[in-house]
Amino acid sequence: MTLRAGRGRGRPSRTLALGIALATGATGCVYGFQGGNFPSHIRTLGIDPVENDTPRLEVTGELHDLLTRDLPRALGVRPAGTDVADAVVRVRITRYEVNAPNYRPGARGQPAEVLQRAVMINAAVQIVDQVNNQIYWESTGVRGEGQFLEASETEEVGRAEAVELLVQRIVDGAQSIW
Repeated sequence: MTLRAGRGRGRPSRTLALGIALATGATGCVYGFQGGNFPSHIRTLGIDPVENDTPRLEVTGELHDLLTRDLPRALGVRPAGTDVADAVVRVRITRYEVNAPNYRPGARGQPAEVLQRAVMINAAVQIVDQVNNQIYWESTGVRGEGQFLEASETEEVGRAEAVELLVQRIVDGAQSIW
């Protein structure tokens, strides 16, 4: 059968797709999605309040809000209170730092010109399976980094990027064991 694009020629493609669907169904192929591939008994996830060992208290709420909003969906589970959830996420911010990775050195006694700054946030993370009372995943070195232009942006821009990357790395870490 020759498939050609053009007006009135869509039928062979539909016929082929229907044939594949029927063949797949006839062979007994059962394919389904289980949320995030956590063990089957983990269907809900709670987020403990974020602990913060740094003086930058604003990052605590920002990280908790993003975890609560994005983590259950990314891992394919439903959000729940920590007292009733099948698994709980615990995060402790261990380091918050702003540095200048991109600068222009000063010439002849002039100070250096900072072009770009970076916000780095390090955290220790645990995902605890409360059904089996065991640690499902743990890392003491999860890091998010966000950058911002010194001349036109604020630290909040870099911090927001760092928090997003930190949450993504938590998702990646949790998924890495299955």
